[in-house]
Amino acid sequence: MNIALLLLLGLVSGCFSGFLGIGGAIIMIPALVYLFGLNQHLAQGTTLALMVMPIGLLAAWQYWRNGHVNFHIAIWVAVGFFVGGLVGALLANRVPDILLRKIFGVFLALIALKMIFSK
Repeated sequence: MNIALLLLLGLVSGCFSGFLGIGGAIIMIPALVYLFGLNQHLAQGTTLALMVMPIGLLAAWQYWRNGHVNFHIAIWVAVGFFVGGLVGALLANRVPDILLRKIFGVFLALIALKMIFSK
């Protein structure tokens, strides 16, 4: 493995994570926005705060400095996310790769359409 490419991948992923709050947030941000009524900034900052430290720590800190983190939500969602991650991983390992990829793609497309066409 080329270490430089691995570092570049981490850097690019980290930039997108800090800018858009993506990662596990592909699920968390739409849920916080559409199910719990948070605005986009608060949803992204809160999602970064609930992720495994120190991955989102610096990005979450920047959101927190601007008042865009709700730690009460982050803590309780993190507890559910911890158990849910295990359940999801157990289920995903029972689904064939091609089907899992298609399910993931459909999910992303539906979320993208919702975000593009909602007010």
